[in-house]
Amino acid sequence: MISDNLLHELNEQVKFEFYSENLYLAMAAYCYSEDFDGFAHFFEVQAQEENFHAMKFFRFINDRDGRVRIQGIETPQNDYESILDVFQKAYEHEQEVTNRIYKLSDLAMEEKEHATISFLKWFIDEQVEEEATFKTIIKKLERIGTDINALYQLDAELAKRVFTPPTE
Repeated sequence: MISDNLLHELNEQVKFEFYSENLYLAMAAYCYSEDFDGFAHFFEVQAQEENFHAMKFFRFINDRDGRVRIQGIETPQNDYESILDVFQKAYEHEQEVTNRIYKLSDLAMEEKEHATISFLKWFIDEQVEEEATFKTIIKKLERIGTDINALYQLDAELAKRVFTPPTE
């Protein structure tokens, strides 16, 4: 059985994953407003991933006989200075997600809650990929600078992204 403290923190993560979904939708909306549909699509797919993550936590809590508590979420940032700024903020957000997952993992280890430790390993591995993806795009954007043709090429590249839910 999951402790009340761990259950509370898992529910906070459900809330945070739904916040992440909304944040990425806000980033998509900004990109659309700047006529970068490929970047917008990238963030729409990212929002789908975050919803998948939230529901993964949701199902885990239920599987462990816990009670999911759906909570309100804060309004995400909607305005950015540039496409590079959007990706830098997204990268910072993913670093925050990583820190939250680590804290959850630390708590699960402290409580010797082995099922939760096992469950969180998937998210730890996922965060390595998430941070690397954003860092790579940021590096490309920094190299591109003001080259509008290169920016549109990257926009077209990111338009091809698809979300395929991982098999469990």
